[in-house]
Amino acid sequence: MPHAGVAVADELSVIRVLVVDDSALVRRLIVTALGGADDIEVVGLARDGLEAVAMVDEHVPDVVTLDIEMPNLDGLGALVQIREKHPRLPVIMFSTLTERGAIATLDALSKGASDYVTKPSNTGSVAEGLESVREQLVPRIRALAGVRRLVPSPRPARPRVSTPTPSLGRRDRAEGPPEVLLIGCSTGGPDALDKLLSRLPGDLEVPTLVVQHMPPVFTTMLAQRLDKVSPLQVREAVDGDVPRAGEVLIAPGDWHMRLAGRRGSVRVTLDQGPRENFCRPAVDVLFRSAAAVYGGRSVATILTGMGTDGLVGVRELHRLGTRVVVQDEETSVVWGMPGAVAQADLADEVVPLPDLAARLVSAVRARARS
Repeated sequence: MPHAGVAVADELSVIRVLVVDDSALVRRLIVTALGGADDIEVVGLARDGLEAVAMVDEHVPDVVTLDIEMPNLDGLGALVQIREKHPRLPVIMFSTLTERGAIATLDALSKGASDYVTKPSNTGSVAEGLESVREQLVPRIRALAGVRRLVPSPRPARPRVSTPTPSLGRRDRAEGPPEVLLIGCSTGGPDALDKLLSRLPGDLEVPTLVVQHMPPVFTTMLAQRLDKVSPLQVREAVDGDVPRAGEVLIAPGDWHMRLAGRRGSVRVTLDQGPRENFCRPAVDVLFRSAAAVYGGRSVATILTGMGTDGLVGVRELHRLGTRVVVQDEETSVVWGMPGAVAQADLADEVVPLPDLAARLVSAVRARARS
């Protein structure tokens, strides 16, 4: 039986992982969770941040999993030192599902961590905890390692802003100016949202609705942080909210956010329906409901994220005349979600993150004047 620590595939296909945690039990849990993945090899185990920094240089891993609270040098301190020498090395934080853990994780993401997974709670069985770590960690390792391996390869030049030609007649089916801005994101999303929302004007004429793949507590802390940097009012959505211009509503962790009602009397509804694309909240859920309520009277954007959540919803919005703008590959942590939309020829523009706010404001206001 293949297990982590034993290479079972050719050298080029194996993803080398350094595991960092002060708990022997957690280290063993991670190693076991990665054991069924033939393409992943654990090349080192570190007990604190000082060991981690040294072992990154020694083992040259493709990915690091990094605990936050450790002796000698904690995860945040280790992350800063790792980033100084290895700016592109994927680092996945291992966090507790608590307010303190959420705050520390968001700090880590702002300091350059690539993504995070949450530690299993003490209420479940060992088998459940193992499966939880495996389901969270393995796809992230594969996605982030794949991105890193593409970096050294020469790429053809890409235009900074790509504007595909819309389908004939599609714009004519939009019934009026935009009434909402829709945003979906996942891996790398918190930092992207920080940069985007801080650049949107406080007098934006439409409400903004956001789905970021995050668990409970984390979305609460994220909304509070974003509210401090954005000219717009940012908060976690509550069932029954009425979307208002100048306000950003973020879907709470573990709850789908939908729009219901008719034009002029739209409200937010929250539910714990089945996961879509393995996610709750899911971008597709929000976008489909927006298509039903607003038709094409919206602007939609997909930011950095793993997977394809949002593709189905964007397809429906695009058909109705919504303008779709996605983050480009170069500035995305993972170009899964925006890439899926762009490759399906559903994006009107593919834009670098620093330019995205201006393009969205332009899309809202240009169509409002038309």
